[in-house]
Amino acid sequence: MTAGDGPDHGVLRATHEGIGLMKNERESAPGVAHDGGEPTVRLRPVAEADLEMFRRFCTEPGLIGLDWSGFRDPGAPARRFAVDNWLGADDGRLMVEVEPEGTAAGIVSYLSGRYSGLASYWEIGIVLLPAWRGRGIGWRAQALLCDYLFQHTPAQRIQAGTHPENVTEQRSLEKAGFQLEGVVRACEFRAGRWRDGYLYSRLRDDPSPWDRPGE
Repeated sequence: MTAGDGPDHGVLRATHEGIGLMKNERESAPGVAHDGGEPTVRLRPVAEADLEMFRRFCTEPGLIGLDWSGFRDPGAPARRFAVDNWLGADDGRLMVEVEPEGTAAGIVSYLSGRYSGLASYWEIGIVLLPAWRGRGIGWRAQALLCDYLFQHTPAQRIQAGTHPENVTEQRSLEKAGFQLEGVVRACEFRAGRWRDGYLYSRLRDDPSPWDRPGE
């Protein structure tokens, strides 16, 4: 995954018209519902100014919710940024931005995996700042990331895991075109004990979420 030279090259945007250049987009302001209730979301490469958000996710337990797994080195994100701007071939991060303000609302991630032979896949994740949750941003960002990965890599499968108690993310993944595959037993150690997880997947030839009426 690489970023291009132009201001919009390599960046996908979500509007009510789907992927592509923005036309008649509906605007969004932090914490304020606007007409239609549909925010305009885009993904972009990480910039140096975004590293403060990364540091906060490493050191503020309440910011990351159920995914908190203890304090982490707050300097590690900057060291990785210095290597490849978080645009690695096998894993990386992109910023979730809400327009027209250009406000960074959170981060999406991608990580490569392989089952056997040529059966490689991507596993994606997302974390949003609390003020931006529950506003339709998460599913759009995850749908955009799938479109980006399917467009620029030959992967047939993208998967994502979430917690059984995280009903909001389950609905977000479903809106982004994912299907529940099942329960992964004792796959995560969190808050003092081993816990089950839900595994979702989306295939290249699955229906696009942008084809739904009103999206």
